[in-house]
Amino acid sequence: MRSGTAILIPARRASTRLPEKLLLSESGRPVIAYACERAALAFGAQAVTVCADDAALITAARTTGVSAVMTRIDHQSGTDRIAEIAVGLAANIIVNVQGDEPEMDPAHIRLVVALLERHPWAGMSTLCVPGTTAEQNNPNNVKVILGHNERALWFSRCPVVYDRDHARPTTTCHRHLGIYAYRREVLLNYAALPPSGLEQLEKLEQLRALDAGIGIACAEVSHAQPGIDVRADYDAFLARLKTGTNGVNKVTTP
Repeated sequence: MRSGTAILIPARRASTRLPEKLLLSESGRPVIAYACERAALAFGAQAVTVCADDAALITAARTTGVSAVMTRIDHQSGTDRIAEIAVGLAANIIVNVQGDEPEMDPAHIRLVVALLERHPWAGMSTLCVPGTTAEQNNPNNVKVILGHNERALWFSRCPVVYDRDHARPTTTCHRHLGIYAYRREVLLNYAALPPSGLEQLEKLEQLRALDAGIGIACAEVSHAQPGIDVRADYDAFLARLKTGTNGVNKVTTP
């Protein structure tokens, strides 16, 4: 384990679009178990804690050798859930890994930590991948605008940026990935902030951080497997698992 780094996985049992998705186990193992094992490959199982609102999730997580603790059931976001546990941790850097991303690349976890180590101005860090025209125009795909020195300037569901000379948005974009690392004190202060107007309009938590003046570092990686939001995502995961093309047994470099 890298000294001072903790990986927290927020886990909520209720799921509107895909009921019980973290406990789906048609492969023989629940989704949350795959997510735990992938996260443990970054800095070791001792670095990982699942922050759950249900005993079944805790049981499933602990079968992989990671820690799991119960949190309050009334949290409005995964950030709030991990902040509850981060209060009692000594780690300087907290990584938020989603429980519905069973194919998370451990190298990506290490990269968001490295971003905070090399950018003292950043209170948070995250990642993005090259985006297509279809993703640029899809409001369900969050776009990030990158500036100098790996600084995230803005996040939006709209097509960005706008090419004035051609009177249209650019045809490609940077699609944001839902992994974050925080400096511990930034996470605790950020979770205590009220939602900002920008955040409420776009329904993007990271805009609360930018609105509060928190610097966000963002690096581009070449590829990332999608998380599981709907049944089609889970079926695709099962297919990749069956054919061995999902990378669950692979660790790549950024």
